[in-house]
Amino acid sequence: MAPETIGVSELTRRIKAALEGNFGAVDVEGEISGWKVYPSGHAYFTLKDEGAQIGAVMFAGALNACVQAKLFKDGAKVKVRGGVSVYPPRGNYQLVVRRMKLLGEGDLMQKYLELKAKLQAEGLFDSSRKRPLPYLPKRIGICTSEAGAVIHDMVRVFTRRFPRLHIRLFPCVVQGAETPASVMRALAYFAGEWRPDLIVIARGGGSFEDLFAFNDEALVRAIAASPVPTVAAIGHESDFTLAELAADRRAGTPSIAAEISTREFDKEWERLTRYEAAMKNAIVAKGEWFAQRLDHLGDILASSLSMYRERAAARFERAATRLSLLSPYAVLDRGYALVTASDGSVVKDAGQVAAGDELQVKLHRGELKVTAKG
Repeated sequence: MAPETIGVSELTRRIKAALEGNFGAVDVEGEISGWKVYPSGHAYFTLKDEGAQIGAVMFAGALNACVQAKLFKDGAKVKVRGGVSVYPPRGNYQLVVRRMKLLGEGDLMQKYLELKAKLQAEGLFDSSRKRPLPYLPKRIGICTSEAGAVIHDMVRVFTRRFPRLHIRLFPCVVQGAETPASVMRALAYFAGEWRPDLIVIARGGGSFEDLFAFNDEALVRAIAASPVPTVAAIGHESDFTLAELAADRRAGTPSIAAEISTREFDKEWERLTRYEAAMKNAIVAKGEWFAQRLDHLGDILASSLSMYRERAAARFERAATRLSLLSPYAVLDRGYALVTASDGSVVKDAGQVAAGDELQVKLHRGELKVTAKG
Protein backbone atom coordinates (compact mmCIF):
# COMPACT_ATOMS: atom_id res chain seq x y z
CA MET A 1 0.00 0.00 0.00
CA ALA A 2 1.42 3.35 -1.03
CA PRO A 3 2.14 5.82 1.79
CA GLU A 4 -0.31 8.67 2.21
CA THR A 5 0.72 11.90 0.61
CA ILE A 6 0.07 14.94 2.80
CA GLY A 7 1.01 18.60 2.77
CA VAL A 8 3.58 20.30 4.93
CA SER A 9 0.91 21.97 7.02
CA GLU A 10 -0.79 18.66 7.72
CA LEU A 11 2.48 17.02 8.67
CA THR A 12 3.29 19.89 10.99
CA ARG A 13 -0.18 19.68 12.51
CA ARG A 14 0.26 15.95 13.21
CA ILE A 15 3.75 16.49 14.71
CA LYS A 16 2.37 19.30 16.86
CA ALA A 17 -0.48 17.07 18.05
CA ALA A 18 1.92 14.21 18.79
CA LEU A 19 4.34 16.39 20.75
CA GLU A 20 1.66 18.17 22.71
CA GLY A 21 -0.05 14.87 23.41
CA ASN A 22 3.10 13.25 24.78
CA PHE A 23 4.84 16.29 26.29
CA GLY A 24 1.96 18.50 27.33
CA ALA A 25 3.29 18.89 30.88
CA VAL A 26 6.96 18.31 31.64
CA ASP A 27 9.48 19.56 34.21
CA VAL A 28 12.84 20.40 32.70
CA GLU A 29 16.11 21.62 34.25
CA GLY A 30 18.68 23.52 32.27
CA GLU A 31 20.65 26.72 31.81
CA ILE A 32 19.26 29.90 30.25
CA SER A 33 20.97 31.21 27.12
CA GLY A 34 20.01 34.09 24.84
CA TRP A 35 17.46 35.51 27.31
CA LYS A 36 15.49 38.37 25.73
CA VAL A 37 12.24 40.05 26.71
CA TYR A 38 10.43 41.75 23.82
CA PRO A 39 8.22 44.85 24.01
CA SER A 40 5.22 42.53 23.95
CA GLY A 41 6.34 41.23 27.36
CA HIS A 42 7.09 37.73 26.02
CA ALA A 43 10.51 36.22 26.80
CA TYR A 44 12.39 34.05 24.30
CA PHE A 45 15.44 32.02 25.22
CA THR A 46 17.24 28.71 24.84
CA LEU A 47 17.27 26.08 27.55
CA LYS A 48 20.36 23.90 27.37
CA ASP A 49 22.54 21.40 29.18
CA GLU A 50 25.87 19.83 28.28
CA GLY A 51 24.33 17.62 25.55
CA ALA A 52 21.45 19.46 23.90
CA GLN A 53 19.33 22.59 23.72
CA ILE A 54 15.73 23.54 23.03
CA GLY A 55 14.11 26.85 22.18
CA ALA A 56 11.68 28.18 24.76
CA VAL A 57 9.13 30.93 25.19
CA MET A 58 7.54 32.34 28.32
CA PHE A 59 4.55 34.49 27.51
CA ALA A 60 3.95 37.80 29.29
CA GLY A 61 1.22 36.51 31.61
CA ALA A 62 3.37 33.70 32.98
CA LEU A 63 6.45 35.94 33.22
CA ASN A 64 4.63 38.69 35.10
CA ALA A 65 3.28 36.15 37.59
CA CYS A 66 6.80 34.95 38.45
CA VAL A 67 8.34 36.67 41.51
CA GLN A 68 11.86 35.82 40.31
CA ALA A 69 11.38 37.24 36.83
CA LYS A 70 13.95 40.00 37.27
CA LEU A 71 16.59 37.43 38.21
CA PHE A 72 16.42 35.45 34.99
CA LYS A 73 19.47 35.99 32.83
CA ASP A 74 21.99 34.15 30.69
CA GLY A 75 23.79 31.45 32.64
CA ALA A 76 21.11 31.07 35.30
CA LYS A 77 20.21 27.47 36.13
CA VAL A 78 16.47 27.00 36.26
CA LYS A 79 13.72 24.46 36.59
CA VAL A 80 10.75 25.03 34.28
CA ARG A 81 7.32 23.49 33.91
CA GLY A 82 5.64 23.66 30.55
CA GLY A 83 4.76 21.76 27.40
CA VAL A 84 6.39 21.05 24.06
CA SER A 85 4.71 22.61 21.05
CA VAL A 86 5.44 23.43 17.42
CA TYR A 87 5.47 26.85 15.80
CA PRO A 88 4.00 26.00 12.38
CA PRO A 89 5.28 28.98 10.32
CA ARG A 90 8.86 27.87 10.97
CA GLY A 91 8.36 24.24 11.74
CA ASN A 92 10.33 24.63 14.99
CA TYR A 93 9.43 22.81 18.12
CA GLN A 94 9.75 24.75 21.36
CA LEU A 95 9.07 24.57 25.04
CA VAL A 96 6.21 26.80 26.20
CA VAL A 97 7.11 27.66 29.80
CA ARG A 98 4.33 28.25 32.27
CA ARG A 99 6.39 28.37 35.49
CA MET A 100 10.12 28.85 36.14
CA LYS A 101 12.34 29.21 39.19
CA LEU A 102 16.04 29.43 39.87
CA LEU A 103 17.82 26.31 41.04
CA GLY A 104 20.22 26.28 44.00
CA GLU A 105 20.09 29.87 45.10
CA GLY A 106 16.60 30.09 43.67
CA ASP A 107 14.96 28.77 46.84
CA LEU A 108 17.09 31.11 48.93
CA MET A 109 16.19 33.96 46.62
CA GLN A 110 12.51 33.20 47.08
CA LYS A 111 12.93 33.39 50.87
CA TYR A 112 14.96 36.60 50.45
CA LEU A 113 12.28 38.26 48.32
CA GLU A 114 9.44 37.22 50.64
CA LEU A 115 11.21 38.51 53.77
CA LYS A 116 12.28 41.69 51.99
CA ALA A 117 8.68 42.39 50.99
CA LYS A 118 7.50 41.76 54.55
CA LEU A 119 10.07 44.04 56.20
CA GLN A 120 9.68 46.69 53.53
CA ALA A 121 5.94 46.79 54.22
CA GLU A 122 6.77 47.45 57.88
CA GLY A 123 8.91 50.43 56.87
CA LEU A 124 12.13 48.87 58.12
CA PHE A 125 14.07 50.03 55.06
CA ASP A 126 12.50 53.50 54.73
CA SER A 127 14.94 56.33 54.12
CA SER A 128 13.04 58.45 56.67
CA ARG A 129 14.37 56.29 59.52
CA LYS A 130 17.99 56.43 58.37
CA ARG A 131 20.21 58.44 60.71
CA PRO A 132 23.08 60.66 59.56
CA LEU A 133 26.56 59.42 60.35
CA PRO A 134 28.48 61.37 63.03
CA TYR A 135 30.56 64.21 61.61
CA LEU A 136 33.82 63.40 63.40
CA PRO A 137 33.46 60.12 65.30
CA LYS A 138 35.89 59.53 68.13
CA ARG A 139 35.11 55.83 68.59
CA ILE A 140 34.11 53.21 66.02
CA GLY A 141 33.06 49.62 66.73
CA ILE A 142 33.71 46.99 64.07
CA CYS A 143 31.76 43.73 63.71
CA THR A 144 33.73 41.36 61.48
CA SER A 145 36.08 38.40 61.55
CA GLU A 146 39.36 38.86 63.36
CA ALA A 147 41.06 36.81 60.62
CA GLY A 148 41.46 37.75 56.99
CA ALA A 149 42.08 40.92 55.07
CA VAL A 150 38.88 42.81 55.94
CA ILE A 151 39.88 44.07 59.39
CA HIS A 152 43.41 44.90 58.25
CA ASP A 153 42.15 46.85 55.23
CA MET A 154 39.71 48.82 57.36
CA VAL A 155 42.24 49.65 60.08
CA ARG A 156 44.70 50.83 57.43
CA VAL A 157 42.10 53.19 55.94
CA PHE A 158 40.99 54.42 59.37
CA THR A 159 44.52 55.18 60.59
CA ARG A 160 45.46 56.89 57.34
CA ARG A 161 42.41 59.13 57.25
CA PHE A 162 41.88 59.83 60.96
CA PRO A 163 44.83 58.71 63.12
CA ARG A 164 43.25 59.90 66.39
CA LEU A 165 40.34 57.48 66.07
CA HIS A 166 39.68 54.84 68.75
CA ILE A 167 38.77 51.54 67.02
CA ARG A 168 37.49 48.43 68.78
CA LEU A 169 36.86 45.06 67.11
CA PHE A 170 34.25 42.59 68.33
CA PRO A 171 35.23 39.34 66.54
CA CYS A 172 32.26 37.83 64.70
CA VAL A 173 31.42 34.76 62.65
CA VAL A 174 30.55 36.12 59.20
CA GLN A 175 29.45 32.98 57.36
CA GLY A 176 27.15 30.12 58.24
CA ALA A 177 24.40 29.44 60.74
CA GLU A 178 26.23 31.05 63.67
CA THR A 179 26.53 34.41 61.93
CA PRO A 180 23.26 36.09 63.05
CA ALA A 181 23.74 35.32 66.76
CA SER A 182 27.41 36.31 66.60
CA VAL A 183 26.74 39.70 65.02
CA MET A 184 23.81 40.35 67.38
CA ARG A 185 26.12 39.77 70.36
CA ALA A 186 28.46 42.39 68.91
CA LEU A 187 25.59 44.86 68.48
CA ALA A 188 24.48 44.27 72.07
CA TYR A 189 28.03 44.86 73.33
CA PHE A 190 28.39 48.11 71.40
CA ALA A 191 24.95 49.26 72.56
CA GLY A 192 25.88 48.94 76.21
CA GLU A 193 29.26 48.06 77.61
CA TRP A 194 31.37 50.09 75.19
CA ARG A 195 29.26 52.45 73.15
CA PRO A 196 30.97 53.93 70.08
CA ASP A 197 29.80 56.79 67.88
CA LEU A 198 29.40 54.43 64.91
CA ILE A 199 29.22 50.68 64.21
CA VAL A 200 30.56 49.09 61.01
CA ILE A 201 29.40 45.58 60.05
CA ALA A 202 31.63 44.08 57.37
CA ARG A 203 32.72 40.99 55.49
CA GLY A 204 34.59 40.49 52.25
CA GLY A 205 31.79 39.63 49.86
CA GLY A 206 31.04 36.12 48.56
CA SER A 207 28.35 34.15 46.78
CA PHE A 208 24.67 34.62 47.43
CA GLU A 209 24.70 31.51 49.60
CA ASP A 210 27.74 32.77 51.55
CA LEU A 211 26.00 36.04 52.34
CA PHE A 212 22.58 34.60 53.05
CA ALA A 213 23.12 34.59 56.84
CA PHE A 214 22.91 38.40 56.69
CA ASN A 215 19.30 38.03 55.50
CA ASP A 216 18.27 36.55 58.86
CA GLU A 217 15.15 38.33 60.12
CA ALA A 218 16.28 38.63 63.75
CA LEU A 219 19.63 40.10 62.70
CA VAL A 220 18.01 42.56 60.31
CA ARG A 221 15.67 43.77 63.05
CA ALA A 222 18.57 44.08 65.51
CA ILE A 223 20.48 46.29 63.07
CA ALA A 224 17.42 48.47 62.51
CA ALA A 225 16.93 48.81 66.28
CA SER A 226 20.56 49.64 67.06
CA PRO A 227 20.81 52.81 69.20
CA VAL A 228 24.13 53.54 67.46
CA PRO A 229 24.22 54.51 63.74
CA THR A 230 25.37 51.64 61.54
CA VAL A 231 27.26 51.18 58.27
CA ALA A 232 27.03 47.79 56.55
CA ALA A 233 29.54 46.52 53.97
CA ILE A 234 28.72 42.86 53.49
CA GLY A 235 28.49 42.09 49.80
CA HIS A 236 29.95 43.57 46.67
CA GLU A 237 28.60 46.52 44.72
CA SER A 238 25.95 44.36 43.00
CA ASP A 239 24.89 42.41 46.11
CA PHE A 240 22.37 43.75 48.61
CA THR A 241 21.65 41.81 51.79
CA LEU A 242 18.71 42.75 53.99
CA ALA A 243 21.16 43.66 56.75
CA GLU A 244 22.59 46.35 54.49
CA LEU A 245 19.13 47.65 53.64
CA ALA A 246 18.37 47.98 57.37
CA ALA A 247 21.61 49.81 58.16
CA ASP A 248 21.79 53.61 58.14
CA ARG A 249 24.33 53.51 55.30
CA ARG A 250 25.52 50.83 52.90
CA ALA A 251 29.01 50.59 51.45
CA GLY A 252 30.11 48.49 48.50
CA THR A 253 33.24 47.20 50.27
CA PRO A 254 34.70 47.32 53.79
CA SER A 255 37.33 49.83 52.65
CA ILE A 256 34.63 52.12 51.29
CA ALA A 257 32.79 51.73 54.61
CA ALA A 258 35.92 52.95 56.43
CA GLU A 259 36.15 55.93 54.07
CA ILE A 260 32.55 57.09 54.42
CA SER A 261 32.71 56.58 58.21
CA THR A 262 35.57 59.03 58.68
CA ARG A 263 36.78 62.26 57.19
CA GLU A 264 40.39 62.88 56.33
CA PHE A 265 41.85 64.47 59.44
CA ASP A 266 44.44 66.63 57.64
CA LYS A 267 41.87 68.05 55.24
CA GLU A 268 39.35 68.66 58.01
CA TRP A 269 42.01 70.39 60.12
CA GLU A 270 42.99 72.56 57.16
CA ARG A 271 39.35 73.42 56.48
CA LEU A 272 38.70 74.28 60.14
CA THR A 273 41.85 76.43 60.18
CA ARG A 274 40.54 78.35 57.16
CA TYR A 275 37.19 78.80 58.90
CA GLU A 276 38.96 80.04 62.03
CA ALA A 277 40.99 82.60 60.05
CA ALA A 278 37.89 83.75 58.18
CA MET A 279 36.00 84.11 61.46
CA LYS A 280 38.82 86.15 63.03
CA ASN A 281 38.94 88.44 59.99
CA ALA A 282 35.20 88.87 60.15
CA ILE A 283 35.35 89.73 63.86
CA VAL A 284 38.14 92.29 63.28
CA ALA A 285 36.25 93.84 60.37
CA LYS A 286 33.07 94.00 62.43
CA GLY A 287 34.98 95.51 65.35
CA GLU A 288 36.40 98.22 63.09
CA TRP A 289 32.93 98.94 61.76
CA PHE A 290 31.55 99.24 65.28
CA ALA A 291 34.46 101.55 66.26
CA GLN A 292 33.73 103.84 63.32
CA ARG A 293 30.06 103.73 64.15
CA LEU A 294 30.76 104.69 67.77
CA ASP A 295 32.97 107.60 66.64
CA HIS A 296 30.22 108.81 64.36
CA LEU A 297 27.61 108.49 67.08
CA GLY A 298 29.95 110.31 69.48
CA ASP A 299 30.19 113.25 67.06
CA ILE A 300 26.42 113.32 66.71
CA LEU A 301 25.98 113.20 70.49
CA ALA A 302 28.53 115.96 71.10
CA SER A 303 26.88 118.16 68.50
CA SER A 304 23.47 117.49 70.00
CA LEU A 305 24.69 118.33 73.54
CA SER A 306 26.31 121.56 72.38
CA MET A 307 23.12 122.61 70.63
CA TYR A 308 21.09 121.67 73.69
CA ARG A 309 23.37 123.74 75.97
CA GLU A 310 23.08 126.77 73.70
CA ARG A 311 19.31 126.50 73.60
CA ALA A 312 19.12 126.02 77.37
CA ALA A 313 21.34 129.07 77.95
CA ALA A 314 19.16 131.19 75.71
CA ARG A 315 16.03 130.05 77.51
CA PHE A 316 17.69 130.81 80.86
CA GLU A 317 18.63 134.31 79.78
CA ARG A 318 15.10 135.04 78.58
CA ALA A 319 13.64 133.72 81.81
CA ALA A 320 16.11 135.81 83.87
CA THR A 321 15.16 138.91 81.95
CA ARG A 322 11.46 138.32 82.53
CA LEU A 323 12.13 137.58 86.19
CA SER A 324 14.17 140.75 86.67
CA LEU A 325 11.36 142.81 85.22
CA LEU A 326 9.01 141.36 87.80
CA SER A 327 11.47 141.95 90.69
CA PRO A 328 10.57 144.75 93.12
CA TYR A 329 14.19 145.76 93.12
CA ALA A 330 14.03 146.63 89.44
CA VAL A 331 12.11 149.85 90.19
CA LEU A 332 14.98 151.02 92.40
CA ASP A 333 16.94 151.69 89.20
CA ARG A 334 14.44 154.41 88.41
CA GLY A 335 14.97 156.33 91.71
CA TYR A 336 12.46 154.69 93.93
CA ALA A 337 13.27 153.38 97.42
CA LEU A 338 12.10 150.37 99.40
CA VAL A 339 11.24 151.12 103.06
CA THR A 340 11.10 148.29 105.57
CA ALA A 341 10.36 148.27 109.27
CA SER A 342 12.60 146.80 111.91
CA ASP A 343 10.72 143.50 111.62
CA GLY A 344 11.50 143.36 107.89
CA SER A 345 7.97 144.15 106.72
CA VAL A 346 7.58 146.54 103.79
CA VAL A 347 6.16 149.92 104.76
CA LYS A 348 3.39 150.84 102.35
CA ASP A 349 1.42 153.26 104.53
CA ALA A 350 2.59 156.03 106.89
CA GLY A 351 0.05 154.78 109.39
CA GLN A 352 2.21 151.68 109.85
CA VAL A 353 4.97 153.78 111.44
CA ALA A 354 5.07 155.59 114.76
CA ALA A 355 7.38 158.44 115.72
CA GLY A 356 10.75 157.16 116.73
CA ASP A 357 10.51 153.88 114.79
CA GLU A 358 13.68 152.95 113.06
CA LEU A 359 13.29 152.33 109.37
CA GLN A 360 15.60 150.94 106.69
CA VAL A 361 15.52 152.55 103.27
CA LYS A 362 16.96 150.48 100.42
CA LEU A 363 18.11 152.51 97.44
CA HIS A 364 19.39 151.46 94.03
CA ARG A 365 22.84 151.64 95.54
CA GLY A 366 23.16 151.24 99.26
CA GLU A 367 20.85 151.47 102.23
CA LEU A 368 19.92 154.16 104.81
CA LYS A 369 18.74 153.84 108.36
CA VAL A 370 16.33 156.58 109.42
CA THR A 371 14.13 157.38 112.40
CA ALA A 372 10.50 158.27 111.84
CA LYS A 373 9.26 161.61 113.09
CA GLY A 374 5.74 162.31 114.22
